[in-house]
Amino acid sequence: MADTNAGTGPHAGQPTATAGSPLHRAKAAVVMVHGRGADAEGMLSLAEVFAQPDLAYLAPQAAGRSWYPHAFLAPIERNEPYLSSALEVLDGLLDHLAAAGFAPERVVLLGFSQGACLALEYAARRARRYGGLIGLSGGLIGPEETPRDYAGDLGGTPVFLGCSDVDPHIPLARVHETSRVLGRLGGVVAERIYPGMGHGINDDEVKHVRGLLATLAARDTGHGKDQVGVTHPLPDGIPGAVRDTA
Repeated sequence: MADTNAGTGPHAGQPTATAGSPLHRAKAAVVMVHGRGADAEGMLSLAEVFAQPDLAYLAPQAAGRSWYPHAFLAPIERNEPYLSSALEVLDGLLDHLAAAGFAPERVVLLGFSQGACLALEYAARRARRYGGLIGLSGGLIGPEETPRDYAGDLGGTPVFLGCSDVDPHIPLARVHETSRVLGRLGGVVAERIYPGMGHGINDDEVKHVRGLLATLAARDTGHGKDQVGVTHPLPDGIPGAVRDTA
């Protein structure tokens, strides 16, 4: 397993935490990207909730617990060189997984809040067929009127976007824009907006994610059991009380 972040810049050399099945036995892999002020180990606590033990989970750590210093709606240049370094970290993890035999279509990118913004932006900039793309309380990075002229093709990648209609950090309009852009890039987008939820992760989102991961694991080997009906409590600090900004 990779144990430090690849690339250059401020995030290079930070640890990459792992959980779940070892790569040589895993049916697929999930890259889990934490939010501002959080850490990789906390993000990995969701692996138990998703209840897919045949998957490998990898969670990179941001330097200073933040992938970029300003809001995700700030001019992109204000978040450099941190943003480019963060994108390089994800590049390095995808390269590491490819070397271990995991093509992108066997890899899910999943992020919460700032981590969701990073994962979504990465997938848009490097559009190809992934095993899945999951953005929980996030959207594409950049101010209004940012050109979304991304190249590439998501090739039918299943995309799940979940967010509150009153999230204090993620404008609803940005979630809708992200859905449209990823759809144009060839993603099969499911957008779920939760009235009054605030900034966090709810049980319905967990159910959708669990189902997507179970489907990927089953498709990878031709067998498997969808565990959507299984319920697990969310770990402390993950639901709506999360203190984070994107």
